[in-house]
Amino acid sequence: MPDFLIEIGTEEIPARMIEPAAAELQKRLGDLLTRERLPASNVIECFNTPRRLALIASGIPSAQPDVTEQASGPSVAVAFKDGQPTPAAHAFAKKAGVDVAKLEKVSTPKGEYLSAKITKKGRSAAEVLAELLPKEIASLYWPKNMYWQKPSERFVRPIRWLVAMLDGQVVPLEFAGLHAGKTSRGHRQLGNENVEIAGADSYSNALYEAKVMAQDARKMLITEQLKFTARLANGFVRPDDSLLDTVVNLTEWPSVVLGEFDPEFLSLPEEILVTVMRDHQKYFAVEDGRGKLLPNFLAVLNTDGDPTGMIRHGHERVLRARFNDARFFWQTDQKKPLRERVELLKNVTFQKDLGSYYDKTIRVQHLCSGLSETIRQNGGAIRPGIVHKATCLAKTDLTTELVKEFTELQGIVGGLYARVQALDPDLPEANRVAIAEAVYDHYKPESMDDAVPGSAEAAVVSIGDKADSIAGMFALGLVPSGSKDPFALRRQANGIVKTIAEHKLPIQISTLMKDARAGYAGSEAEKKFTNADYTKSVEEFFRERTEFYLREAHKIKFRYDVVNAVLAANSDNVLDAVARAEAVNSVLHVPEFLAIAAASKRMRNILKQAREKNVRIADKFEYLREAADEEKMLAAYVEQYSPRIEIHRQKKEYSDALHLLSTARELVDRFFDKVMVMVDDERIRANRLALLQTLLKEFSTIADFSEIVTEGTKESSK
Repeated sequence: MPDFLIEIGTEEIPARMIEPAAAELQKRLGDLLTRERLPASNVIECFNTPRRLALIASGIPSAQPDVTEQASGPSVAVAFKDGQPTPAAHAFAKKAGVDVAKLEKVSTPKGEYLSAKITKKGRSAAEVLAELLPKEIASLYWPKNMYWQKPSERFVRPIRWLVAMLDGQVVPLEFAGLHAGKTSRGHRQLGNENVEIAGADSYSNALYEAKVMAQDARKMLITEQLKFTARLANGFVRPDDSLLDTVVNLTEWPSVVLGEFDPEFLSLPEEILVTVMRDHQKYFAVEDGRGKLLPNFLAVLNTDGDPTGMIRHGHERVLRARFNDARFFWQTDQKKPLRERVELLKNVTFQKDLGSYYDKTIRVQHLCSGLSETIRQNGGAIRPGIVHKATCLAKTDLTTELVKEFTELQGIVGGLYARVQALDPDLPEANRVAIAEAVYDHYKPESMDDAVPGSAEAAVVSIGDKADSIAGMFALGLVPSGSKDPFALRRQANGIVKTIAEHKLPIQISTLMKDARAGYAGSEAEKKFTNADYTKSVEEFFRERTEFYLREAHKIKFRYDVVNAVLAANSDNVLDAVARAEAVNSVLHVPEFLAIAAASKRMRNILKQAREKNVRIADKFEYLREAADEEKMLAAYVEQYSPRIEIHRQKKEYSDALHLLSTARELVDRFFDKVMVMVDDERIRANRLALLQTLLKEFSTIADFSEIVTEGTKESSK
């Protein structure tokens, strides 16, 4: 079967946008092929560079298979009169493409109707792709789009060429005013302007000869050259996977050069030097065997080398200017201590409807004070004064020249300045260090892969800052939807959940967000709040974030059914949800527990059907004279073991509680084997439903076990 190649050639695409777009295009092509009955036999491969998005789908059928369908026509009474076909019958036969005599009669609940078998001939793969793939390309999501001519199609950058080939033949595809052909382009400086492509199987080799490498080859070459070149300076490249991915998507034919800078710049904090190199120049830092920075950097070029050293000198000159700027800003900022910058925050807008960063500082201070007290009351250790002073200084670095120039350093600069400035001579040194660390860490974690703040005090400041932002945005109705999240609220909520879980903080999400919104009471911002469903929307939002943490970020990465079961019982307490998930996960292999899970599903279904039919359920179980021995024994078990299970639950000994619950298996099995719940006698039925309701409630205090997937679960409503 033939292979299909599609290449979209463009002006240089921003590096951060390439991988998401390539993955989306890959999925769209795969879905299209499956939907149109043209499934590729192998994985669809990506070939991406700054100037192209390309896909190769192997083993595509040359045409869709023919499809035979049974078409329904008019009723026999309408189609025939006096045994002769009417115009209605002839019209249906013509539409179906068959002779009237070949029409069939089929019986339906509504009577006899005419029917005919219609065979739809499959279209060629080239025809299908030419018609439908441009729509998929046009639907790609980009953070920003451009249009550069009259056609309505937009794309991230102007499209300059298209290649579309199936089995060596051009697919007549058209997009953005361009017709697809078989001519690609090589490296902008090193390769040929026009590269003839014979087919999908020779595409990679043809581009390689034109000085364009596949992304995997680029990544491997850059990684090897970074290690080798760093050794020329007797050092090691400082690992940076994110930067590596960036430079891979900035190059088509990479090479690495080693540069130097004046060692006197090493007097600046490493964070500043690395940020300047990494975020502004896309350079890798070089360190010695102890992890200390060396006065060198590694630059990845999009060319085959720098034999004269001219490119290296250019990079060194640019970096020297950047470092001089950073040193000047560092020295200038020290003239005004952080504590004198708090008032300046009145002139820095947080959000147009939520006031200034000074207003935010006051709100976060109050919120964090309450959080600290909650943690202390629950046995946590929060050193007095640190949180209050850290929240006061946390945003002051937004007024510094260094952060204005290097915005990536916000928070970090505040922490660095707090270390070198005498914040309060009366404070013990340990407390001054703790305040600086809390300011430094309060933006963490910036992703689920990032570390949480280092201390409990820093964790409180981080949580309070993020909760205030989420509360204000939600109250304004600025709730994330789909892929749109301009204020990064999902990332901030992820940070709250992860910090609570990993610092084991006794914080209820509902209380936190209620207090966060209360911080706006009486302010000008409150007059602009529009979201009447604040509590509900925040609850749903954080439930999704907790689910994401448990399934994707927790070290165990719990099964989806375990997460659903745990959060169905309670999603408000993150720390408790983690503990319950760990307990449920620990008994998944226990047959007795799985039997209880299956029984819970059965009980829930019976009760659900009873409510749907408005069947009465008694308020509580009674030991009726007519009651079967099996239901009396099960009720007695609940009365005997319920207090013991509750004690374990109160002590958060969830594994012990689950093992105790699993001892009910034999009684539950016997009940369902011997007792019919939905009997005709209304009084007995209501009593038995009450027993199931009580038992299900008892089982669901830790998790909703009906959510657990078990093999062979019976869905009976006996």
